[in-house]
Amino acid sequence: MSSFVHQLIEAQVDRTPDAVAVTFEGRRLTYRELDEHANQLARQLIAAGVRRGRTVGVRLERSIELIVTLLAIPKAGAAYVPISPSSPAARVDAIVRDSGCAFVVDRAWLDSRTESARTRPLVPVDGDLAVYVIFTSGSTGQPKGVVVTHAALRNHVIWMKDALGLRADDAVLQKTPFTFDASVWEIFLPLVCGARLVVASPDGHRDPRYLADIVRREQITTLQFVPSMLGPVLDAMRETPPRSVRRVVCGGEALTGALQRACTALLGSEVINFYGPTEATIEVSWWRCEPDRDYARVPIGVPVANTRLYVLDKGLQQASAGELYAAGVQLARGYAGRPDLTAERFVPDPFHVGERMYRTGDHVRLADGILEFVGRLDHQVKLRGFRIELGEIEFHLRSHPDVRDGVVIVREDRPGEQRLVAYVTGAVEPGSLRDHLEKVLVDYMIPSAFLVLAALPLTAHGKVDRDALPAPESVRAPASGSPTNDTERALVAILSALLGVANVGVDDSFFELGGHSLLAVQLASQIEDTLGVTIDLADVFDHDTARGLARVIAALP
Repeated sequence: MSSFVHQLIEAQVDRTPDAVAVTFEGRRLTYRELDEHANQLARQLIAAGVRRGRTVGVRLERSIELIVTLLAIPKAGAAYVPISPSSPAARVDAIVRDSGCAFVVDRAWLDSRTESARTRPLVPVDGDLAVYVIFTSGSTGQPKGVVVTHAALRNHVIWMKDALGLRADDAVLQKTPFTFDASVWEIFLPLVCGARLVVASPDGHRDPRYLADIVRREQITTLQFVPSMLGPVLDAMRETPPRSVRRVVCGGEALTGALQRACTALLGSEVINFYGPTEATIEVSWWRCEPDRDYARVPIGVPVANTRLYVLDKGLQQASAGELYAAGVQLARGYAGRPDLTAERFVPDPFHVGERMYRTGDHVRLADGILEFVGRLDHQVKLRGFRIELGEIEFHLRSHPDVRDGVVIVREDRPGEQRLVAYVTGAVEPGSLRDHLEKVLVDYMIPSAFLVLAALPLTAHGKVDRDALPAPESVRAPASGSPTNDTERALVAILSALLGVANVGVDDSFFELGGHSLLAVQLASQIEDTLGVTIDLADVFDHDTARGLARVIAALP
């Protein structure tokens, strides 16, 4: 088969040119209009100097223009490199440098374009050519760019089309930030199938109430969630469950049987569990849940098409439990500009001479041909679906001039509430540590608490004893400020109950006390339930103290 994903979409355009392809906040494009806009943009990129085999950075908010751009770049023969508009400048510079971007598409450049032809540019591509480069957290302090090819993406999309049974009457919600590879199938699969791609608002993926509303309003049939977000969305849907949902895809975290059963019971949909690293093109295994089966933890299942999975011990012998290795057509080419790291993680396949396999770093069990996830074998973590190398945070933490040493761990002091906590030694203020990290790291990698210790606890072998690090509440400073009115008193009570922290002050930061994006959603919801006012989720991020939120509420009309 010679057609790659953007060409499969072109074939769908020719079949159903007048069908609706993409919708976004009241705007819509037909398949013909989508193709013509992408063709025009591809030609403009070529005119700007973009050539076959090059990389193009994309720094756009979620929008119709984003979808057009991601389709236009492969039409120009290039690979797209997603860059979050909210990323700090240092991280953007590293991504652009390491990926060798010839060009960066942003809103200002799109707005400055002039008209050009809307016919297809017909730039030849082959299976080994890169289609996208997605950067993930790196243990050495720098993000690493995973180079995925046209052949790998085509295999995944064709397999997924068959596995999910997507049809032209389906509607898929695109809400995953495009800097994560789970967004790739959300964007391209529906367009290959002739379905309708519904694009969520730029911050919509954070808000369960918004997501529940758009699912009902747009009659969404296919949804994807990390389990930690699925629970709050189901809660938001409970009063008026949507009846359009046919399938819910989960991934990025362990899926419990209880959550799977709750989803099926509320929506009447099937639930499918996906597993896979970015280095092997989105997913390498899957499991279609049996509705009546009582899972404790849902398996990660069996390999996807044209993918081989090995469970190997330290001697690279097959075992019933060990590290998971992935091989086959879906393997990425490697890491952009990092031949040493590529050689370390993509190793020779002892079972297929001349081929490679990828070391996932995941500990799994194999029983009756079905894979179960056990945990990580290193310090990479998944937190609310985000893949994080603790070493990257630690690297930048130790680069602060007043820090002698530092470590970062994931704590779960309250069941189901995981958060990043940093521990440092040195004469340093916690606030300066947050400011320091915000200059180089994306928001989901910023610890929620910073503890300055006299010394880090050590094991008998001289290594940091991570199990002996204290809980933040055991060493936190006294509450900062007392409430002065009824609104502040109510907000302090809400924060205290939600975070499980006694003696919250009106000037204590919600995020420094352990808050995160999902708890921010619950905070906004509880404020509405308790005080009868609706605040924007952005207000929680911009005014994250009881005093600040009280001022927001006082200013409401």
